Amino acid sequence: MSSAYPEIYLVRHGETEWSLSGRHTGRSDIPLTANGEAAARKLADRLTGLTFSAVWSSPSERARKTCALAGFGSGAVIKDDLAEWDYGAYEGITTKAILADRPGWQLFRDGCPKGEFAADVGDRADAVIHALRQTAGTILVFSSSHFLRVLAARWLGLPPEDGSRFVLDTASISVLGYEHDLTEPVIRRWNQR
Repeated sequence: MSSAYPEIYLVRHGETEWSLSGRHTGRSDIPLTANGEAAARKLADRLTGLTFSAVWSSPSERARKTCALAGFGSGAVIKDDLAEWDYGAYEGITTKAILADRPGWQLFRDGCPKGEFAADVGDRADAVIHALRQTAGTILVFSSSHFLRVLAARWLGLPPEDGSRFVLDTASISVLGYEHDLTEPVIRRWNQR
C-alpha cells in the first residue's frame, strides 16, 4: 500500500551478542554478529526500488554498520537523538536479572537508575519527529529497538510509555506515515522481517 504523503522507514539494527542474549544495550558499542551482518545485507534487497530524501542513523556502531551493509552508509547523517535508551546502571544486564533485584520493574514505567526514563527518551523522539516533519520526502532511519518503539508512540501522539506496546525484531522494517492528510499520523507497517 503506497501513500501520497511522506513515509518514514524505521530499521532496527541487526543482531548483536547482547540483543541475542537479552542484555540491555544502550550506549555500549556491541558489534553485529555474523547473522546480524547477513540480515543487514538482506535489507538492501528489501529496500530496493525505494528513493529516500534522507538517511539518518543512530551514532551506535550496530546501527551505522547495519546502515552501511544495507547500502546506505555513504549518504547517512548521524543523529545523536536517535541513540538507544540510556540504561545507566542496567546496561548489559538482562530483564530477568534486574527483576531478581527489583521485582515488578518495567523499563517503560520505571526507567533506569543513572540512565534515562521514558520521558527523557520521549523528549529525544519529539525532537526527531520535529526534524522529520520539517524534511520533505521519504526518510530512512536506522536505530535501536526501545528508542524506535518510543518514537512510534510519540509519532501517534501517545505517551512515551506506550512504546512498551510495540515490539521490534532485529533487522526489521517499519513504516510511519499518514492516512488522509498530514494531521493523521499512522503506523503503515510494523516489524516486517
